[in-house]
Amino acid sequence: MQAVEYGASSAVAAWTAGGVEVAYLLLTRGEAGMDSTPPEQTAALRMREQVEGSLAVGVSEVEFLTYPDGVLEYSMQMRRDIARVIRRFRPDAVLTGSWEVEFVAGLNQADHRVAGIATLDAVRDAGNRWVFPELLEEDLQPHSTRWLLVVGDPRPTHGVDVSGAPVERGIASLEAHQQYLAGIPGHPPPRAMISAITALQGRAMSVPNAVLMRAFDFQAPPPIAVEAMEQVTPVA
Repeated sequence: MQAVEYGASSAVAAWTAGGVEVAYLLLTRGEAGMDSTPPEQTAALRMREQVEGSLAVGVSEVEFLTYPDGVLEYSMQMRRDIARVIRRFRPDAVLTGSWEVEFVAGLNQADHRVAGIATLDAVRDAGNRWVFPELLEEDLQPHSTRWLLVVGDPRPTHGVDVSGAPVERGIASLEAHQQYLAGIPGHPPPRAMISAITALQGRAMSVPNAVLMRAFDFQAPPPIAVEAMEQVTPVA
């Protein structure tokens, strides 16, 4: 569920403060996230806290799918469901988490890996009218998103300065998950955690607080093609 709240939401706060429209899509309802609470009760609680956390950073559109929490499996249905939302919202950029087994915080969680790679594929699917043609029957025309932004990638290429108000709102977004966090033994206080994470990333940009990410530009030629062309010597 609320992986975006572990730092990245501060970047979202900076974007929304600048007038950028942001929406969230969550593949699960987080029902497997609290050992002491039955799944359906947990789902209701976590969706409520997610909406509250999203509002803290200026996001009022939050959509939940019903894939099983904790046991996500990559599928064509998942790709289609994500592509459907991309075609409906028609974003300039899609933000997702790393799909690498090992990422900046250590070993990545299974659901996060599946969600990341499915999102990558769905971004491409959304722009291809011959993939999932049934979406055309829903009056959802192809949409080619330019940017895929990946937080947690160990090879960041871009960053967002979140010093000041954005990081405060990012902290508030994680604090909104109060009951969920209370059930995690030894979880650091949200303020200390988000302040430390964004401060460490801020060093790369020489700012107090930042969120780093890897940006893929789908409108740019592949780097290897650029490098190859630079080495071509024109023949008169």
